[in-house]
Amino acid sequence: MVSRTRPNVASCLLLAAGLALSFAPLRAHDIPSDVIVRMFLKPDGNRAQLLVRAPLAAMNELEWPARGVFLDLERAEPVLREAATRWVADRIDVYEEDRRLPRPRLVAFVAALPSDTSFDDFDRARTHITGAPLPAGTEVATAQVLLDVVFEYPIENERSRLSVATRFESTGLRSTTTLRLLPPGGPERAFQFHGDPGVVPLDPRWFQAAWRFVVDGFFHILGGVDHLLFLLCLVIPFRRIAALVPIVTSFTIAHSITLIASAYDMAPGALWFPALVETLIAASIVYMALENIISPALRRRWMITFGFGLVHGFGFSFALRDSLQFAGNHLLTSLLSFNVGVEIGQLVVLVLVVPALDLLFRYGVAERIGTIVLSALVAHTGWHWMTERGARLARFRFEWPVWDAALLTALLQWLMVAVALAAAAWLVFGVYGARAAKRSVV
Repeated sequence: MVSRTRPNVASCLLLAAGLALSFAPLRAHDIPSDVIVRMFLKPDGNRAQLLVRAPLAAMNELEWPARGVFLDLERAEPVLREAATRWVADRIDVYEEDRRLPRPRLVAFVAALPSDTSFDDFDRARTHITGAPLPAGTEVATAQVLLDVVFEYPIENERSRLSVATRFESTGLRSTTTLRLLPPGGPERAFQFHGDPGVVPLDPRWFQAAWRFVVDGFFHILGGVDHLLFLLCLVIPFRRIAALVPIVTSFTIAHSITLIASAYDMAPGALWFPALVETLIAASIVYMALENIISPALRRRWMITFGFGLVHGFGFSFALRDSLQFAGNHLLTSLLSFNVGVEIGQLVVLVLVVPALDLLFRYGVAERIGTIVLSALVAHTGWHWMTERGARLARFRFEWPVWDAALLTALLQWLMVAVALAAAAWLVFGVYGARAAKRSVV
């Protein structure tokens, strides 16, 4: 008979410990979900000081000395230095004007606790980094430790235009970099980057800001499915560039008005307002699609497009809100450039869609049937968006605004905008229309 021995408790514990040790490196090298890097940049004389705070959890290619789950601070100094000089410095480029600055000098570095709040202020942060390190006996989990670093870059003039490029996008599933610039004699400016933003001018010239926002506007309209479906509803009954020009132009003028007004804080700041705008955008798609199905009123379509363009402009402003930090002192230039980019994107869409619809209605399906089918598909999509967004809007509690000086100022500003629009409409469609009528009589 073969005897069966029951495994004792000690052997089970040894086996579990061996498995834990064997899988520990795998867990240590997991990619974190969110990585937040905080930076200060201060030009001062012939140097630019850069303060950086980054989490050790993102530096998963480095081997950290540990005592169990805690960082061994007595043996961590060489690895912290390597992380500062190789991991952090290699992921940041600083430019003076158009010249890339040489590799920075490492001034100081220190490990910090997750509860440390010194990075709320530049002077406090620098004093903390150049001060005494954490006591060697401090017990803090390696995954929670922060690395704080001070770098110095040689510059020619503290008032030069600086640019920054960061490459932290591969350090986590999502990476965010916050940068606070402290220019000499000027107010502090804050930036927030997601992923790899490329080279970001911190004080851009007007043409740099203009080009950036032209590109943003172009790709925003191409990536905005709801705006593209609205544009498709405009195109289906026309398919003639000459007839589309006043309609698309009225849409552009309208969304430019509300976009600029929002950028200058003339839009409502209530939490329900973005949800209302998104619901109205979906409703505009449904309306235009249903009008195409029933009976498109082509003569007054420019007026309907103008009204819906005002709503879409608020939608553009929500998407542009995070990008206005890159406008520098050229806010109006950037907004107009964004609209130019949107217009270019719309023209590209028209150039592609109009011939495609012509071919479809000529060789594929009858024009009226094709108009109804395409519009019905768009209306179906817009209806689902409208109900979903309307459900989100219904969660907000609407409160009537308080009648104070700020509200009266906002109403007066919008009244001035309305008067200007009415005057422009009378000038264009009244005076010009009367003259055109006289010419036709003659």
